[in-house]
Amino acid sequence: MFMVLIYMLSAFAISAILAPFIIGFLRKLKAGQEILKYVDFHQQKSGTPTMGGFIFILPLIALSPIFLRLTTPLSLIIVIASLGFALIGFLDDFIKIRTKNNLGLRAYQKIIGQGGIALLVAIFYVMINPEGRILIPFFNIAWDMGYWIAPLIFIIIIATTNSVNLTDGIDGLAGTVTLVYLAIIGIIISLVDNVITVPEQTQLLSLIAIIIGGLFGFLLFNTNRASVFMGDTGSLFLGSIIATISIFSFLGFFIIILGIMFVISSLTVMIQVAYFKKTKGKRVFLMTPYHHHLEKKGWSEAKIVFTYVTITVIAGALLILPLLY
Repeated sequence: MFMVLIYMLSAFAISAILAPFIIGFLRKLKAGQEILKYVDFHQQKSGTPTMGGFIFILPLIALSPIFLRLTTPLSLIIVIASLGFALIGFLDDFIKIRTKNNLGLRAYQKIIGQGGIALLVAIFYVMINPEGRILIPFFNIAWDMGYWIAPLIFIIIIATTNSVNLTDGIDGLAGTVTLVYLAIIGIIISLVDNVITVPEQTQLLSLIAIIIGGLFGFLLFNTNRASVFMGDTGSLFLGSIIATISIFSFLGFFIIILGIMFVISSLTVMIQVAYFKKTKGKRVFLMTPYHHHLEKKGWSEAKIVFTYVTITVIAGALLILPLLY
């Protein structure tokens, strides 16, 4: 645990020191975020530097060689896959900046890129863990799905990554909720020993500590009012980290509960789109994802972040309690 704390503090130091330089560099590149016209209440944020996800990605790149070895294949897959998603996000952000609009990569390009990475992760995982083990929340029961775990992994990675991306809509929201999620999943990984043996537990906890430390450094500059946005570079990276760490520690189903606010972001968008098409123009929510609906209702960004974090903590407590008895 001492080394885990060292990793966290090291990542925080790296991110906090690098952040001003990265933000300054992004400003020189004029890498400002273009705000969609219909998000009129965010127009004052137009031009804020984006692609700030590098602030918490670089500490992972710097520290990974220290704790990763060729004998830790699962952890290596997590890091490589997450960097792959970050690359897709970077390309999306870069195109938005160059074209001065919010379109970025085309939908089919994102699907091909994300789907390709998710498929490779699923294949590698099954090769390493053919039993396809996954833990059922609340019941402390391990279910061996065999090769059927592969399509589930594919779905979880794509759904989680894009749900985190959708949650990245106001200052500090995606970063703070992800930080809390990772802290709780780290506690759960430490507690499941009496139910199941998590492979590469030390490496997974070190990885979590590094991301948490990096996020703390990033949030110094991302909480309201933000000096930098993480962009798709950061949100796709975080979504992939959440998905792969949870899956590889046999906690894939825990995402639905612990990541409930990410789930709500996606569900509200899907409900809104389906209802809009069916009724030819009517809406269920004032605006989606759900945090924008709350903003339209008059909630401050700080209140929304606090609410999302509180609900995540409660969900985490519900998952932890059965593991204590």
